[in-house]
Amino acid sequence: MQSEPSPFLRVLSGERQSSPPVWFMRQAGRYLPEYRALRAQAPDFIAFCLNPEMAAEATLQPLRRLPFDAAIVVADILLIPGALGQDVWFEAGEGPRLGALPEIAAMRSRVEDAGRALSQVGETLTRVRAELTPDKALIGFAGAPWTVATYMLDGEARTIGKGERANARTYAYAEPQKVEALLEVLVEATAWYLKMQASAGAQALQIFESWAEGMPDDLFETLVLKPHQKLVARVRELRVTVPLIGFPRGSAALAERYAAEVDVQAVGLDTACPLEVGRRVQAIKPIQGALDPLLLCAGGERLDRRVDQLLQAWGDGPWVFNLGHGILPDTPIAHVEQVLGRIKAHG
Repeated sequence: MQSEPSPFLRVLSGERQSSPPVWFMRQAGRYLPEYRALRAQAPDFIAFCLNPEMAAEATLQPLRRLPFDAAIVVADILLIPGALGQDVWFEAGEGPRLGALPEIAAMRSRVEDAGRALSQVGETLTRVRAELTPDKALIGFAGAPWTVATYMLDGEARTIGKGERANARTYAYAEPQKVEALLEVLVEATAWYLKMQASAGAQALQIFESWAEGMPDDLFETLVLKPHQKLVARVRELRVTVPLIGFPRGSAALAERYAAEVDVQAVGLDTACPLEVGRRVQAIKPIQGALDPLLLCAGGERLDRRVDQLLQAWGDGPWVFNLGHGILPDTPIAHVEQVLGRIKAHG
């Protein structure tokens, strides 16, 4: 007998649940002592992500401890540049560093091999799916073309993440043809990467647009909307049928336009998204989000009040409870338990 879809997948199909399903971005991470112990065994973060045994264990850890409704594979959005031939490494205390941007033609020759080049992520997904019960969903992901491009364009200059994404944004204005060519490469490579993940067991795929903030309408259309439209269309051309979640973080009111114009099945909302904008987006398609990770870290009565406020605002429609960005490393586990308990009691 075929099992019922998980609550998470039912929401992505448009169903409202009496209690919203829950998962947190970066739920596998440094706030868990078992994660820190496991991570210490790998020489660097990329090696950790590309070790299926370690990455699968890290993916499963939060679900062993906490009643999340979905697992998200442990990987990184900057695995794609490496698959395209750009040097990528992580500096302790500084985060990702990238070498010089390869020639567009050289990267273009690698796009169809992106999935095979990152087959370790597929093995991680297969391992995790074999361990999960049917009521727990498995999520794969990739960075959106523009977000990945910001790091690739910045390269050795490394201003991104240290302040404004000024270097990459300036490229978009000053060298639009170069940026467009890079985005086209990333659309194709990411489509093949997502296809591999779906084939390996991912039941939903999230597109992380971490740097959609602060854009005027025309730039948002060029750098976010159009690449996402092309990516979704290409993924479907590759016969991927699992639901897609678009997360244009920082898009503010433009999230409503995103929901209307990009053929994803759900839209992730960030911390700053007004409740009313969330309602309007939810009238178009299911939503996901948007608790402040800083409030989760702080805890207390204000955390309870905000959870209740979100439940009241969005609970009558299809909604996946999540954070508006990734969980912070110093978040007390008790605060995560506090939120999960309050949501489950609501149902």
